[in-house]
Amino acid sequence: MGKPVIFTETHECFADHALQLFILEGAFTVLMALLVFFCLSDFPEEAKWLKPDEKAFIVVRLRVEQGNSGRDGKTTLKGVGRILSEFRVLIAGVMYFGLIVPAYSYAYFSPSIIRTFGYTPIQTQLHSVPPWAAAFGWSMLMATFSDWSRHRFAFIVFGICIAISAFAILITVQDNTDVQYAALFLVAMGCYSTMPFMVCWFNMNIGSHARRSVASAWQVGFGNIGGIIAVFSFFDSDAPGYKTGYSICIAFTILAMVATVLYGVSCISTNRKRDKMPTDLNLTDQQKEELGDNNPEYRFLL
Repeated sequence: MGKPVIFTETHECFADHALQLFILEGAFTVLMALLVFFCLSDFPEEAKWLKPDEKAFIVVRLRVEQGNSGRDGKTTLKGVGRILSEFRVLIAGVMYFGLIVPAYSYAYFSPSIIRTFGYTPIQTQLHSVPPWAAAFGWSMLMATFSDWSRHRFAFIVFGICIAISAFAILITVQDNTDVQYAALFLVAMGCYSTMPFMVCWFNMNIGSHARRSVASAWQVGFGNIGGIIAVFSFFDSDAPGYKTGYSICIAFTILAMVATVLYGVSCISTNRKRDKMPTDLNLTDQQKEELGDNNPEYRFLL
């Protein structure tokens, strides 16, 4: 009769501490959001801490790389619907959504997975740190090479391949904890180096401020729905193999791969079609701004 009481009290204590932790983290986030709201400018022209020549330099650089800022443009409900109905915008959300599921699954359940390797709770927490450190270093390395080559597509595909390989190892190797632990490094490195690339690549290919604000919000907002799926991917009854969870992660990682390839093929195909179009379209700057990346003169980056 005593055991259930101890079990309940322990879990209630844990729940209370977890709630306090979430409140502390959430309060800090809300506070920072309020500060950023008053400190962060929407456009370089409004940045009070920049000198006039610095503002002019940033505006010119952004115009060369991204087009006009669209500071005076307006976003209508009809325009939002039109943007969200475009194939590349939709597929970009699916691309991010597919990778969020395995990434969040790892973030949520990596301690549970590591615990099955026979470690104590303290050892489990300590062994949870190195994969994140490796993911950070790998992300910085890939970002450096990506910026140097001015390319995103191949790095995303490479990162997804690493993640798929890692989950394939985890679902097949059940009797070698060293190999399983090494696979967790690959999961973190593959998923968490690739997600920023996806967001960056998509934002680079949106040609106006209004379109970018709507499309990027869609990608991140829809993509993070995958976190709900991730919560229900791993079950205690599947331990220590977690084949159901690993299978779900592989399926969604493959979905991310398919969506990435479709997005890349769409960019390449559109660029080739536009290369064959006449160059004397006589579009005004206002028309180019409204069209954004739908402007025939616009070229998508890979």
